[in-house]
Amino acid sequence: MVSRGDLCSRREAEKWITQVRVAVNGRVINSPALDVTVRDVITVDGTPLPAPERTRLFMFHKPRGLMTTHSDPEGRPTVFDNLPEGLPRLISIGRLDFNTEGLLLLTNDGGLARTLELPETGWLRRYRVRAHGEVTQGQLDQLKNGVEVDGVKYGSIDATLERDQGANVWLVFAIREGKNREVRNVLAHLGLEVNRLIRISYGPFQLAELEEGQVEEVKTRVLREQLGEKIAKLAGADFNRPPAAQGQANDDAAASSAPAGKKPFKPKGKSALIADRKGRRVLVQRTGSEEARTRNELEANAYGPPRRPQRGYHGKRDLKPRDE
Repeated sequence: MVSRGDLCSRREAEKWITQVRVAVNGRVINSPALDVTVRDVITVDGTPLPAPERTRLFMFHKPRGLMTTHSDPEGRPTVFDNLPEGLPRLISIGRLDFNTEGLLLLTNDGGLARTLELPETGWLRRYRVRAHGEVTQGQLDQLKNGVEVDGVKYGSIDATLERDQGANVWLVFAIREGKNREVRNVLAHLGLEVNRLIRISYGPFQLAELEEGQVEEVKTRVLREQLGEKIAKLAGADFNRPPAAQGQANDDAAASSAPAGKKPFKPKGKSALIADRKGRRVLVQRTGSEEARTRNELEANAYGPPRRPQRGYHGKRDLKPRDE
């Protein structure tokens, strides 16, 4: 694709590029198979592409029954259809099956997604597994040497038997490769049928207390520290975009959406801005007429028109029964 991050497949790009007019350095292109650099000027329908935003990472607690894709041919619900509003365009780092739940990492940076999916990165994925059948710790220990199932070779696997639960067993499964349906295929090879699969961690990022269906952004400082210089450089991650640029973009958007002849509202002084519990700057606008606000303030300060006395009997109540 012609934008940074490679956020769509080649097939999607070819379909998209036939619907819009994409030009590189003034020359219209008809195929996404074109290498571009930061020195090239790219426009879509005459509008230059926006500058790339800083690299961001989000943790999502995926419930069962969602496809990890932007669109499903069979019409099944997807992860991206169930994300909260206000998030940037995101792609998943790896996938979770339709019936698999737990931690799914999302990012706006395609380079970071590709890097963290590579087995060479060495990040461990941990799962809690409930499976029907019986297995011993000795059988699980043999998986550390790798195993071949139906012609597919799987690398070293660290598996621990937690407990038995009726006809089921609970396991902790740790892998580094993340091949398609790896956990289910390997356990099926041992005679176990997985009936619940929960990813609890991906590298240093933990599911912890994140509620099902909720999204939490990883702070930039934490993300930079956890990736380290080597992975961040390999992914081409950019953490240094000035935060003021986002505020300026919001101001420009507000100005462009304001009615003709009217300027967008801007607070005068600092009194109209407060900080919420997360430290974000929140604009407080006062509504209603001046007379109503003045009356409410006077009443709150014990001035203004007298308040009506509260109705009700305040004397001593006679609890003795009366003769009818």
